[in-house]
Amino acid sequence: MNELKKLTSEILDLDKRIASNIEVLLTITAEDMDLTEMIEDELITITTQLEQLSLNIYLNGPYDKNNCILEVHSGAGGTEACDWALMLYRMYTRWCEKKGYKIEVLDYQDGEEAGIKGATILVKGHNAYGYLKNEKGVHRLVRLSPFDSNNRRHTSFASIDITPEIEQNNEIELDEKDLKIDVYRSTGAGGQGVNTTDSAVRITHLPTKIVVTCQNERSQIQNKEQALKVLKNKLLLLKIEEQEKELNKIKGSQMNIEFGSQIRSYVMHPYSMVKDHRTNVETSNVTKVLDGDIDLFIEENLKKEI
Repeated sequence: MNELKKLTSEILDLDKRIASNIEVLLTITAEDMDLTEMIEDELITITTQLEQLSLNIYLNGPYDKNNCILEVHSGAGGTEACDWALMLYRMYTRWCEKKGYKIEVLDYQDGEEAGIKGATILVKGHNAYGYLKNEKGVHRLVRLSPFDSNNRRHTSFASIDITPEIEQNNEIELDEKDLKIDVYRSTGAGGQGVNTTDSAVRITHLPTKIVVTCQNERSQIQNKEQALKVLKNKLLLLKIEEQEKELNKIKGSQMNIEFGSQIRSYVMHPYSMVKDHRTNVETSNVTKVLDGDIDLFIEENLKKEI
């Protein structure tokens, strides 16, 4: 309700701002060059605000307003893939910082030589899932390898999984016999003061083969509770996706919602380009994208859903 009030207030304020500027435009003359430039600058500001407000039209899914759980997994390729996974982890955490979202690291597994094998973060903020839901998929990197003594070009893959944080998930019931629970030693950058006792928890849901891990909390019990919560969210989302598949079969349409589909390529050699294969949106500024400037791709994919 507070978010709705805030949105309504922003729309009314923008409406007043536009009306005020129209009155000024009607009174200025061609000689009022300074005033004309000021209005042009104001028009750019208003257009930007209007575009941001219009995104709320696209954020209308049942879980779009929720927090979300973002997972990064390195693909095949050893050190190259682990380094690419770390680059993606940095890209998304930078994006979260720019959006003002808070981040809680749930799991972080270092690579053997460099980078990370995987990491899981909880992104806290209004519309976090709505913005990030279309980032789910395989991300491809092409570059001259810093780990190759011959400086050859390498292609690396890493995958991103996005799950909404769902508080009301009582409809998902877990059977103890379906769970394989492993306890291991906490390591890596899992938060401040992560202890080195056997408190980290890995839960495997045997029927679906879904694996979740948590090592951020200080005790084994807390890590298990957090891992079970993440597992329930994943199972609920899986149930929803299966229902959508059945509905699309009935409708006679096909929609690829599989996790393993390549969605975006990041090319650093022999040219510079980031291209989203679903919308064909691209930019040559790879460095800016990897520094967290991914709104172009996020917004175009949201618009594509309508």
